[in-house]
Amino acid sequence: MFRRHLNPLKSHSFFLFGARGTGKTSLLKETFANTKTLWIDLLRGQSELQFSEDPDSLSSMIDRQVPEWVIIDEVQKIPKLLDIVHLEIERRNTKFALTGSSARKLKRGAANLLAGRAFVYQLYPFTHLELGDTFDLALALQWGALPRILSCSSDEERALFLESYVESYLKEEIFQEQLTRKIIPFRKFLKIAAQANGTIVNFSNIAKDIAIDSNTVKTYFDILEDTLVGFYLPATDTSFRKQQIKSPKFYLFDTGVKRAIEGVSHLPIISAQEFGINFEHWLITELYKLNSYTRGGYEFSYLRTRGGLEIDLILRKPREKDIFIEIKSTSRVRSEHLAHLVSVKREHPSARCICLSQEVEARIIDGVEVLPWQMGFGELGLVF
Repeated sequence: MFRRHLNPLKSHSFFLFGARGTGKTSLLKETFANTKTLWIDLLRGQSELQFSEDPDSLSSMIDRQVPEWVIIDEVQKIPKLLDIVHLEIERRNTKFALTGSSARKLKRGAANLLAGRAFVYQLYPFTHLELGDTFDLALALQWGALPRILSCSSDEERALFLESYVESYLKEEIFQEQLTRKIIPFRKFLKIAAQANGTIVNFSNIAKDIAIDSNTVKTYFDILEDTLVGFYLPATDTSFRKQQIKSPKFYLFDTGVKRAIEGVSHLPIISAQEFGINFEHWLITELYKLNSYTRGGYEFSYLRTRGGLEIDLILRKPREKDIFIEIKSTSRVRSEHLAHLVSVKREHPSARCICLSQEVEARIIDGVEVLPWQMGFGELGLVF
């Protein structure tokens, strides 16, 4: 068993959000192993039916069992239960751990989000730090880092799991939750979104490809974000003299899931170009996860100008220098790889410019810090 970085405080009720299969239930079982709990799993049909028909029965169960903690798995399935949770927190200071794989249904249903009475945590697939010495970069790029992947004994098993995961997501999170009523165009959209992962989103072009309107495409991306299987990377608002592109990029939360949606998870990564694309995707999601776990406080963005200047990632924190990051999968960075960072350094001399790569030692080229990617997390303070 791998120790997770996320360690929820047991002094306060909390929400634990995360995409399906990230290990929320396992984490809570470990966290509350020696605690008297009332555990309610809303993925069980009988429990969902009971609390849908009679949310107040939760109070009766708490009265009978008087648990130290009440754990409700997949609380978004019955948003009305949060009114009872609110009541019980106020009535007897009962503590709750509430998991969810979709914030969308809670938001759209104007659910009671407890107004600060519950902290909010998010769980992701494994990080390389959690896996420690067992971490394998090639495995992470091809198959991702969902917990179930780590227990698979063969590539065939990994491929079948990811195919099943994608189908289950479509069926359970989208169709059954009625987040979209048209599953066929959404299925087509999802594949295009995976193919366009990490590129600038063009809602109009995608809409033309699947014969729907651009507002629906925007809604589909929002569904991916709200169901925690992807996130937007906005364009920076840092001022440059050149005209900047303002549309966001979008990243799926896991390299393996992205490749499974494309239908290529069973194929090895052979070309340097494909390796580079997947390395950039993995590293950005890894930074995103560790920024969340360490409470790093960075705001993420990217830069592209119409003149061709592009920076993969910009990290910004109040009262600190902006950090401009380029990601290169090569094991030998050359000066020409750093042209964009050097250009940024000239225009913003106070900025910190970093190239994360597969080099084995840190060095400086033309004022740019060239770092092994492993070292980069420590330099950014995103380690434990």
